[in-house]
Amino acid sequence: MKRKKSWEKRKRKLVLRRNRLVILKKSLLKRFNQKNPDTKTKTASRSKKSDNSFHIAGMRASAGALEGFEQFFRNMPSDSGIAFILVPHLAPTHKSIMVELIKRCTKMEVVEAKDGLPVEPNCIYVIIPPNNDLAILHGRLQLIEPVAPRGQRHPIDYFLRALAEDQGERAICIILSGAGTDGTIGLKAVKCNGGMVMVQDLASAKYEGMPRSAIDTGMVDYILPPDKMPDLLIGYVKYCQVRDAKGDADVAQKIPDSLQKIFILLRSHTGYDFSLYKKNTIMRRIERRMSVQQIDKISDYVRFLQANRSELDVLFKELLIGVTNFFRDGEAFDVLKTKICPHLFKGKSADDSIRIWVVGCSTGEEAYSIAMILTEYMREK
Repeated sequence: MKRKKSWEKRKRKLVLRRNRLVILKKSLLKRFNQKNPDTKTKTASRSKKSDNSFHIAGMRASAGALEGFEQFFRNMPSDSGIAFILVPHLAPTHKSIMVELIKRCTKMEVVEAKDGLPVEPNCIYVIIPPNNDLAILHGRLQLIEPVAPRGQRHPIDYFLRALAEDQGERAICIILSGAGTDGTIGLKAVKCNGGMVMVQDLASAKYEGMPRSAIDTGMVDYILPPDKMPDLLIGYVKYCQVRDAKGDADVAQKIPDSLQKIFILLRSHTGYDFSLYKKNTIMRRIERRMSVQQIDKISDYVRFLQANRSELDVLFKELLIGVTNFFRDGEAFDVLKTKICPHLFKGKSADDSIRIWVVGCSTGEEAYSIAMILTEYMREK
């Protein structure tokens, strides 16, 4: 009985969270349209959800935050063309002077994040109100009153998810020194949407919790000290800009022989054959790895793969990145409950069994969502 109540409580929480996210998204969109009546909302691919032509980096640090930020920005030019949004760990009763401290080590404009503020390149935005979550919609910052109590919140996860959805391939996640695991879920969202992830190396971090948790995902592109990050970051952004300026050529024109060689290398190294995967998806993931390694020609990337077996492991993981969450595609779950469940349970007694086989369930959210639907249906009937 206790297990059943715990299950039902967990399911209600997940459904409530999903509904809140839907309401929040509609509210933010309505507010944006009211402030910008001439702006038409466009439906676009995740990689092109924003019309901004610059990258936006979400940065998180808690314990040892100031030192990491200082090392980073002292080595970051003021004209990088990148916007930086800092989400430090702040006590709710502590008056922060983070803006003033960051100003000492950079010539970029440093401002406190405010509701509705448009994000501009070569600027640093610091979220100061500790009792607010930060989101972004169409390149504008949005401060949102959190639902979860302090201690259960993950502010950078919250922001990085919004950043990934809003900016797609132009989203950048940077995790510095800190305790805990905040940022791990958010960086996965950034990677799923084609963005890039940088993490402070453990040797230079005063507190390893956040960096180690991020590194353990296997999705981090660069691991290095904060003072070494700017050069690689600028190189990555410049490469992306050059690539975007060339435009997207037809996949058929992108040297199919090189693609076949990559498939052979992957099959030999991992045992998996990617030759029948969608070519556009494959090319986007390969181009993303070429951007990280700053390699211009796919033929050169083939040679790089041959000489670096570890890159084959990384590319393999990139190709298998999945996007999932509880009750994703709600209409399908509604059909399951209203159309499929009655058929499955028709003529069944309490002593009968039903077996469910869930395929392609990624990290398990789909399987658990289906189990919750079935449990709820059985309880109702």
